[in-house]
Amino acid sequence: MDLTSFNLGAFLRSATQEVFETMLSMELGEIDAIKQLPEDTRQVVGSVSMAGTVSGTVNIYVGDMFAKVITADMLGMELDEVDSDEEIHDVVGELSNMIGGDLKSRLCDAGFDCSLSIPSITSGKDFVIESKGWAVNEQVFFEYQEHIALIEAFLKNGS
Repeated sequence: MDLTSFNLGAFLRSATQEVFETMLSMELGEIDAIKQLPEDTRQVVGSVSMAGTVSGTVNIYVGDMFAKVITADMLGMELDEVDSDEEIHDVVGELSNMIGGDLKSRLCDAGFDCSLSIPSITSGKDFVIESKGWAVNEQVFFEYQEHIALIEAFLKNGS
């Protein structure tokens, strides 16, 4: 199978919605693309990479408040009990790991052997993560209540 015929967008949508519904009981609604989350909002980005016959990256961007909501739900806490960046980073990293793991599994089922990295976290305000030189890429925006999440994936043929 040619990598460009792999339906990355459909798999990314399905994986994200399934992870949020299963792990957080959150039903995400897909929204039209926006350029970025508001600039004055602190963002938390969880990332995982794949390497093998296909290489790639999956990033999940959420604003600080949504990251706290997600953390409280996943850890069974009240929102005001979430006071540690470490907890937030662990949860957002785990979400990126689950979404990336689902995508990796689908790639392997399609004949693209690859391994998944451990998650990494980037957080702060006023930064841009750029990825260039990929064969296929997809960005999907979701909304939960007033919160927005951006999930993006980039793939190319690997070693």
